[in-house]
Amino acid sequence: MPTTTGPLPFTTPRLDALPLDPAYAEEMAAVLADPALYAFTGGGPPDPATLRSRYERQSTGSPDPAELWWNWVLRVRADGRLAGYVQATVRCPRAEIAWVVGTPWQGRGYASEAAKGLAAHLTSAGGVRTLVAHVHPDHAASEAVASAAGLAPTGEWEDGERRWTGNPPVPGAR
Repeated sequence: MPTTTGPLPFTTPRLDALPLDPAYAEEMAAVLADPALYAFTGGGPPDPATLRSRYERQSTGSPDPAELWWNWVLRVRADGRLAGYVQATVRCPRAEIAWVVGTPWQGRGYASEAAKGLAAHLTSAGGVRTLVAHVHPDHAASEAVASAAGLAPTGEWEDGERRWTGNPPVPGAR
């Protein structure tokens, strides 16, 4: 387990996952501006000030010392633009993960790549052994991302979403 409560950056073949910083709020507000992104989760696009305030709260971390809030923005290396985010609520050895990729970047495999990279990162850098995600049953794209990250659906439900879970391989284990 890292000695810091903040997330460490990680990379995938096409993405840089950068620890969340309030300075990303303006660009991320544009990334998250399409109301269609909220069809399964509810709510709507945040304005830059609201997002900055949220990022400030998230960056300070959980008030529970046994829980870590790790959040990253996703930068597409080819053009340097932010395209979405991944996040993990870590209570070792378990982490609940989530992902969002902005509409203009969807359909390119970025969400699956980011979720797989997040799973590998949490396992190697965060001591995580079990991953959990909650996916709306009508959201086929998110189901595909969860599957790509090594998760499988369970019979458990929470707030209308199916729980997916998996145990990523431990780095160096045979």
